[in-house]
Amino acid sequence: LASGHLHDLTVVSPAFRDGRVIALFACTCHQLDIGGRGQGPDGKSVYEEGLFIPIMQLARGGMMNDVLLEIIRHNVRTPYEVEGDIHSYVSSNETGMRKLSAMMDEFGLATLEPVAEYILNRSQQGMITEINKLPFGEYHNSLTIDGYHEPVRLACRLIIERDKIKIDYEGSSPASLNGINLVLNYCKAYSAFGVRCVIAPLIPNNAGSLSPIEVSAPPGSVLNVNRPWPVCARHIIGQFLPDVVMGALAKAIPEKVPDEGASCVWGAQLRGGANVDVAERWDTGDSTDPYEIIFFNSGGSGARATLDGLSATAFPSGVRAMPTEVVENLAPIVVWKKELRPDSAGAGTQRGGFGQTVITSAVNGAPFNISAMFDRVKHSARGRNGGRNGASGKITIAGGARLAAMGQQLIPAGERLQLDLPGGAGYGDPLHRQPKAVADDVANGLLSRKNATRQYGVVIDKTGRPDNQATRTQRKKLRNK
Repeated sequence: LASGHLHDLTVVSPAFRDGRVIALFACTCHQLDIGGRGQGPDGKSVYEEGLFIPIMQLARGGMMNDVLLEIIRHNVRTPYEVEGDIHSYVSSNETGMRKLSAMMDEFGLATLEPVAEYILNRSQQGMITEINKLPFGEYHNSLTIDGYHEPVRLACRLIIERDKIKIDYEGSSPASLNGINLVLNYCKAYSAFGVRCVIAPLIPNNAGSLSPIEVSAPPGSVLNVNRPWPVCARHIIGQFLPDVVMGALAKAIPEKVPDEGASCVWGAQLRGGANVDVAERWDTGDSTDPYEIIFFNSGGSGARATLDGLSATAFPSGVRAMPTEVVENLAPIVVWKKELRPDSAGAGTQRGGFGQTVITSAVNGAPFNISAMFDRVKHSARGRNGGRNGASGKITIAGGARLAAMGQQLIPAGERLQLDLPGGAGYGDPLHRQPKAVADDVANGLLSRKNATRQYGVVIDKTGRPDNQATRTQRKKLRNK
């Protein structure tokens, strides 16, 4: 599995120069649908999760392998979109090859080996230099997240020694029976990312800069499974690994490490029309064309030592939110609300980022399925250095019954889906936060007056400004509790 689950396809193209291969261009992208159950944590083995395509030729001599494409088209719910995506990966690689050839012409390069060796060596030495600035020693951290049917524990032992950092996940939970497990390469990637974000964010990301970071996880644990264990929703746990690693680094360099955030991106994966649960579709007579869509939403990131957390901003995934207009154009759904979620940010001298609330439904009120892959519903982001936890998330039928955070579920006809995304944690004592910053959040509708007083000890007067005398009295009262 190239990047940890079947929904990512990888297309590799050789670049030629003077009749010989000088480089390989690879494009890995996620397919919304690749057959099986569809993306989600419901599967009990990889065989349920989608179409497995072994390494094979997609094209030969410039001609696409139509037999392979035909097999793919007949195994997915959105055949034209999937085939179009595959052609776009080929085009992306071809564009890269043309740009590479032009660059080599410009600089008179016959081969890339000397340039590659120079870049990798410089990157490796740059990373080693940054590691050797750290206090050597062994640091521990653990994190408990929601999991599927039961909580998952991620235990991290991080060793900083000369020229390298070692990360070991001994003590983490065993593999899950559902598809939230990770393969080891995915575990290594997000672990190394957590390290590099803190100590060397400006050094290029390549084999050289990654080589001083060693990652291990027990075979059979949730972080290291082999075929045929289910792995479809591996990103849910994978995106928490930077928080675990950075929590260990915080024991060594606390001023450089942000707090925990929402971490796991909340993708609303919706399936409707002729793709929805068959019995429900016939009961309602819905004849809408089949659709499958996912649009990404992010909670708040954790606060930093000198800066607030970012609101509705993905970390560590980096996935940007799709504009609502694009979402509504791609599928017969309507987004009724998409706004920052008040009182969701963890309080602190620097507060966490705010989550958001998203409400959506089918345009015609028809039923639709959601494949839920969410976390931070039972275990919220934890504050540091006196900062408070962020708010946990929630999934409901708008204004009504709660839904499970994991698994495919039906939103009945006439109902709306509501996602309340978690907030990031705060950093430092909330009673040290500037009263004006608290008043600004109240004025922007992001913080209630009640929580301004209860969490920060700031009393807002009728004009919306902090009442300095009342604030001093309230903060003194809170400190004496």
